[in-house]
Amino acid sequence: MEERRVAIVSDQLLTRAGLASLLRPFCRLVGQTSYGSEVLHDLEVYRPDVILAHLDWPLDRRTPILTSMATLGLPLVGLLESDEDVGAALGILSEFPVYGLVPRETPPERLAGALETVYSGFLLLDPIYRAALGIARAVTTPPPTDPLTPREQDVLRLLATGETNKAIARRLGITDHTVKFHLNAIMTKLGAQSRTDAVARAVRAGVLTL
Repeated sequence: MEERRVAIVSDQLLTRAGLASLLRPFCRLVGQTSYGSEVLHDLEVYRPDVILAHLDWPLDRRTPILTSMATLGLPLVGLLESDEDVGAALGILSEFPVYGLVPRETPPERLAGALETVYSGFLLLDPIYRAALGIARAVTTPPPTDPLTPREQDVLRLLATGETNKAIARRLGITDHTVKFHLNAIMTKLGAQSRTDAVARAVRAGVLTL
């Protein structure tokens, strides 16, 4: 599967650098920018498939720029700094054609899955925010016709946290070869083309929650 072109938006240089380092194994990072007046120009130059925006506090100072970013018609995943801002964040992100909202501490593999999910045209709201807002979990695609086995579900959950094959094998007390066997089975059942795609499809099918 083609790597998605991702642009990172944050006023914090260290945050941009940290996110870029974490996501580089999973995505194609095409640029980084701040919430300054140049953000629209930068995004037009970078031509990302999806935007990753750090929604730091206080969120209201980002509203005008985020609203203008929405006019570009690009999907966006917001990294929320404070749970108290979830209502305000959803109000802003609703301007975007497709969006996701996840906590800042989301592991990189799961964050890559969120980026893939919104790129594919699905809204994504982290379970912690759904619970806070009283929103029931919505399944956007039917589950696989051949259900994942309990062991495959274990492997998938560890895969979503960014664990390597060797780390998964150690955690589950199985061999690397067995992990590869389960991964192949997971991707076949989900119709996925890569590890990241498998996580994204599992999220959309309700098999996995981010």
